[in-house]
Amino acid sequence: MAKATTRKASIDRIILPDLVDDDGVLLRTGDAREAERYTGIDLDGRDLTGITFEECEFSKVSLHETALRGASFSECLATDLHAPVFSAPRSSWRDVRIEHARLGSVEAYEATMRSVHIDGSKLDFVNLRNATLTDVLLSNCIIEELDLGSATVQRLELQNCRISTLEIGGAKLKDVDLRSSDFSAVHGLEGLRGATIDDAQLSLLAPLLAAHLGLRVE
Repeated sequence: MAKATTRKASIDRIILPDLVDDDGVLLRTGDAREAERYTGIDLDGRDLTGITFEECEFSKVSLHETALRGASFSECLATDLHAPVFSAPRSSWRDVRIEHARLGSVEAYEATMRSVHIDGSKLDFVNLRNATLTDVLLSNCIIEELDLGSATVQRLELQNCRISTLEIGGAKLKDVDLRSSDFSAVHGLEGLRGATIDDAQLSLLAPLLAAHLGLRVE
């Protein structure tokens, strides 16, 4: 019988068309924007609930407390995003790449993500509770707390990430690769079913697993 292997996240290449520069002044709730570039603009505190961005690029955009509930991002590139509070619950992300973002509290619970790559970013608290993640890659990121509680996750890779606390209680994982990343604490150990770890990580988790199972080690 062939040995089962962990399937990698499938990340689609993003090729944007010719873009039109936009200053963001006219962005409104429920807008549908396509093939636009936003550079160095401040959208702090704006209400952009339900907005749709398709084939757009964001560079050095500030999104502190911008209301992005139910927003949709499709075939988008983002670099150097900044937001001490990033609020996008129940949002939708498909074919999105984010690089060098600095985000504090990320509220993305009940979000849907497919073919999303986040690279070289620093995130404090990431709330993805009850989210649905398919083909997601996090690489070279520093995350204080990653909350995947009760999330449905398929083909998630964490490459060279440093995560202080991973919360996975009630999560449903399949093909989740944690092998090249470091964790200081893992909560909700029963949610690890469906994840792949390496020998070193298993050694670190052994005391937690023993306590979780009620084992006495003497």
